[in-house]
Amino acid sequence: MAKEHGRNDTRNRIAHLAARLMAEDGIEDYALAKRKAARQAGAPDSQQLPTNEEVATALRIYQQLYQEETYRVRLRELRGRAVKAMREFAQFNPYLTGSVLNGNAGKFADINLQMFTDNVKAVELYLIDNRIPYKTAQSRLYSGEDPRMAPVYTVNDDGIEIQLTVLSTRDLRAPLKTSLEGRAIDRAKLQAVETLLEKT
Repeated sequence: MAKEHGRNDTRNRIAHLAARLMAEDGIEDYALAKRKAARQAGAPDSQQLPTNEEVATALRIYQQLYQEETYRVRLRELRGRAVKAMREFAQFNPYLTGSVLNGNAGKFADINLQMFTDNVKAVELYLIDNRIPYKTAQSRLYSGEDPRMAPVYTVNDDGIEIQLTVLSTRDLRAPLKTSLEGRAIDRAKLQAVETLLEKT
C-alpha cells in the first residue's frame, strides 16, 4: 500500500512539474514535458509517468493559480486569431485543434488548424496566390491503425504561428490520433470556436 501511495505521489509530482514546464517554457508536447519533469523529479522510470489528462488538469490548476489574468488575455487573443484564420481559409473546411481549443494554451502556444479538402495542393496554391509566406513540414497522424502523412504549412500572423495540417475529406469520417495508443484529437468548427471566444 505504501509503495502504491509513493508511486501516486511521484506521478502527481511529475504531472505538476510537467504542467509548469508547459506553462512557463512553452513546451507543447506532453511526452517531452513529462520526460523532462521525470528527470527533474529524479524518477526517469516511464511506468510512473502521468497521463496527458493528468498533466492537462495540473496545467489548468497552474494557470489559474499563477497566470490567471495573463492566461485569460492570451487565450482570448489566440482564439480571436484562430477565428480570423478559419474565416480566411473557410473554403478548406478548417477545424481548430490543440491547446487553443482545449484552453491549455501557454504563452508560446501555436494555433493548430486541420483543413479537410479533396485537393490537398489547393491550400499551398492559395498561400502562393495570396503571397502568404509559409514553411512546410509533415505530420504523422493515425486513423484507426492506419498512419497518415499529412502536409503542414506554417504561416505567421504577427508573431503567432498558425499550423495548417491538410487532410482529405475522407479523414473527417474517422477520429484522428497523434499516436496509435493516444486518444482522438478534439476538433471544432468555426461556429463552435466563435462561441468559445465569446465565453473566454
